[in-house]
Amino acid sequence: MGRVVLVTGVSGEFAARVSRALAEQPGVERVVGIDTRPPAGDLGGVKFVRADIRTPVVGKVMAVEGIDAVVHLDVNPSEQSRGRSGAKERNVIGTMQVLAAAQRSELVRKFVLWSSTAVYGTSPKDPALFTEADNARGGTNVGFPKDIVEVESYVRGYSRRRPEVIVTTFRAAQILHPDIPAPLRNYFANPLLPASIGFDPRLQFLHLDDAISVIGESVLHDRWGTFNVAGPGVMLLSQVSRRLGKPTIPMPPIGFAAASSRAVRMMGGDISPDLYRVLTHGRAVDIAALRDIFGYEPKYTTEETFEEFRAAVRPGPLGVLGLTK
Repeated sequence: MGRVVLVTGVSGEFAARVSRALAEQPGVERVVGIDTRPPAGDLGGVKFVRADIRTPVVGKVMAVEGIDAVVHLDVNPSEQSRGRSGAKERNVIGTMQVLAAAQRSELVRKFVLWSSTAVYGTSPKDPALFTEADNARGGTNVGFPKDIVEVESYVRGYSRRRPEVIVTTFRAAQILHPDIPAPLRNYFANPLLPASIGFDPRLQFLHLDDAISVIGESVLHDRWGTFNVAGPGVMLLSQVSRRLGKPTIPMPPIGFAAASSRAVRMMGGDISPDLYRVLTHGRAVDIAALRDIFGYEPKYTTEETFEEFRAAVRPGPLGVLGLTK
């Protein structure tokens, strides 16, 4: 008998692709995807259950389906148009309900959290590369970084209460892919890129194939612990701008968030409220633990991920990249 896996947030493109990939694994008997709305595309062999993880219904789904592994992917940055309150409730309250359901279950033996490098925050005091043992130096008091800090704390509490469950936490860099919504992908879609004067932030990207692969490894094999996941190497914002053919708009660091938000709205675009500090100070992580302890070597570097992304998109009107919503 293989694993019976629950994947949260399956209406999102990333979670849908993860679900389909898991369903094709020989060590997985069945995959159940849960979300408040059905996915846009075909889930293949994945069973879809329409339910809200912010309610106790998720516990009934686990019991009825006989879930023994949970892959929690429904933790995401807020979208400018949807506001913070809904994202906060989905990220934090949703995680609490999923963990409560997993704790009540006698079958769950594996819990995988797709976290974010945003847990390290962003500040001028950051190390060159964050390791899993590092703490945030600043920038986690509001927005998605605050959410993800809370989410990880709840998952650690669950792990202490249920030590027999293998808990794997991935602190992932942003996936850069034309079809996967992400703050940096959406930022790069603008014809001009707001940039903070005097700063050239270091950026890291994660390839979609590597993201799907590490999740699959964690479900099929016992990989307990917390791991940074990113493509090796970094790119500077100036390099990205030059290769995309997108000029930057220099803006003063003081008031950068408000000024860049206005500029992006005038271009008809959108920018995540959680992105401004990254566009000033940048963020990069060390993936030695992923290689040495987890046992996974990313197939794509940050630069290779970016170049594949650049080749896949095509400039549209006003130079806007041809990206899906």
